[in-house]
Amino acid sequence: MKLQGKRTHVPCLREPYGKSGSMSYPDFVSQFWQDIAGWALLLNLLLTLFTLTCVLHLKREPMSAIAWCLTVLVLPFLGPALFGLFGLQTISRPIKNRRKKREAYKKLTTEVKPGDGTPPVAIPHRWELLAKLAHHAEGFPPTDGNKLDLYHHGEPAYHAMLEAIAGAKHHVHMEFFIVQPDESGRRFIAALTAARQRGVEVRFLYDSIGSFSLRSSMLTELAAADGEVAAFLPMLNPVYRLRINLRNHRKILIVDGRVAFNGGLNIGDEYLGLSPKFGYWRDTFFRVEGPAVESLQRVFLEDWHFASGNVVRGPAYCVPRIERPGSSIVQVVHSGPDSEYKAIRETYFAGILRGRRRVWIASPYFVPDPGLKDVLLLAGRAGVDVRFLGLFRPDKWTPFLAARFYWTDLLDAGVKVYQYARGMMHSKYMLVDGEWASVGTANMDNRSLFLNYEVNCLIYDPLVVAELEAAFLKDLEWAVQIDPKVYATRPYASRLAENAARLMSPVL
Repeated sequence: MKLQGKRTHVPCLREPYGKSGSMSYPDFVSQFWQDIAGWALLLNLLLTLFTLTCVLHLKREPMSAIAWCLTVLVLPFLGPALFGLFGLQTISRPIKNRRKKREAYKKLTTEVKPGDGTPPVAIPHRWELLAKLAHHAEGFPPTDGNKLDLYHHGEPAYHAMLEAIAGAKHHVHMEFFIVQPDESGRRFIAALTAARQRGVEVRFLYDSIGSFSLRSSMLTELAAADGEVAAFLPMLNPVYRLRINLRNHRKILIVDGRVAFNGGLNIGDEYLGLSPKFGYWRDTFFRVEGPAVESLQRVFLEDWHFASGNVVRGPAYCVPRIERPGSSIVQVVHSGPDSEYKAIRETYFAGILRGRRRVWIASPYFVPDPGLKDVLLLAGRAGVDVRFLGLFRPDKWTPFLAARFYWTDLLDAGVKVYQYARGMMHSKYMLVDGEWASVGTANMDNRSLFLNYEVNCLIYDPLVVAELEAAFLKDLEWAVQIDPKVYATRPYASRLAENAARLMSPVL
């Protein structure tokens, strides 16, 4: 028996997904737009309040806190999402894990501490403060008896690195921010594979964001030869919660614990000047032999322990301290978001403050924090010959525009600003009074000094510094000097874009 009666239609949220005759999306939105807007407004309000609370609790620097608050308030939903991706490095699980593993590694490895049992190096008196700042907390002491070879272009540096890998007897440790899947990348992977097939230990560490385009298929032969490969903070690893803001920007190659390379070069065809987009590529890289290699080895092994979970230790990974192939005093300085003390930033600050005659800086990205900006202005007003060499054609527009915002104050203080017009200027170094230099991976920006894992070498050798100064002066021949009067007349639209870009300075 069937019950007869009027059938009642009850609307539900699943109806828009129904068959013909059901409510369409436009009709659903049209009918319930007030409810949708109300819930979206409430959700955004709660999300904004929660994110602002996190910003105020976590961000110590006023400029950083203000920038993030404005971002969250001006960009509904997107602002909190950006903070979640880029602003939570101080409490993220990767940072806590990095700290724990670093401490565990120190307890497990005591025989590879550089400087144990050796007398302190005699640093010229005026540079003692910088040596102490670099050695403070978890830093390394200066070492003497080092031999340095500088490379100002990609091809000779690549040739020297590949030659060193080909001559390896015990181990090759390679750590780079970017390794491209092009001809240059294949050359280095092939060299590592050949070394492993000869019985050499090979450990290859790359950054998962910087080397995002590097596919596992390129590493198949290396893996088949039992070469060890690890990615730093894998982007899609759920443990790290899609943390894309904390990157390993270091570039280190160590062979047999006796030879090391460091500087601004990554691995890719563009670093050889073969990319039409970038053109000629100017960079600074160096090869070091001597006790300083041990400090760079320690940096690599700590990164390797964090990324792979494997402990590597033993005398085979350290250069014998009795070997002194040269006469240069070199000190390795490293920093990262897992350390409260920002050693590279402090050495930059003190280096500028110590300058009496000249302070020359080269960096593709220039977004200084208020303290660094103030000390540069102070040096310029005091009559020190302060020069900054940056980009003419930028590869990233946001940091380039942000840098232009700071140029106004620098020019007013007497700082000379140059734009390298020959191609891409990727060098990262500071030269002070012809006696002291800092060369490595860290740019003069907040990202390098506060967010990235970086490593520089401080050089206390007038002869090496003189070679770097000569290269700087040669670069100026290809550069355009900014005229303060002309720069002051730039269009209003440009000024507006610069002001907008500098709001993102805490993460640039």
